[in-house]
Amino acid sequence: MNPHDKRHESRDDYLEAILRITEEKGSCRSVDIARQLDVSKPSVSVALNKLQADGLAGMDGEKNIFLTENGLAIAAETLARHTWFKQFLMSAGVAETVAEDEACAMEHMISADTFMKLMAHYPVE
Repeated sequence: MNPHDKRHESRDDYLEAILRITEEKGSCRSVDIARQLDVSKPSVSVALNKLQADGLAGMDGEKNIFLTENGLAIAAETLARHTWFKQFLMSAGVAETVAEDEACAMEHMISADTFMKLMAHYPVE
């Protein structure tokens, strides 16, 4: 089964957001995720509860959100897909803002095998 099927699209977006925010700021809080994903704080709370129940994320005593090893693996793969698709689209002349939005959709829609073949056949910088 493809780990990037439609059922996991939201999960992957949350994990990717946590990774990006942590890399940018050194830590991640619920409000940061809400801002980045343009969702409500209650939506973030529901998603975080699910991520914690699935063993993909946690929260420390100061309310900083972190990824578990499994969560980090999924987030890193999702971010790699996103980055590759965005660069690929921009190299074809797509405007950066459009490439950003469309890469977010594309990262979820193909199998790992197809993605690896695309990366091998179309290297991007």
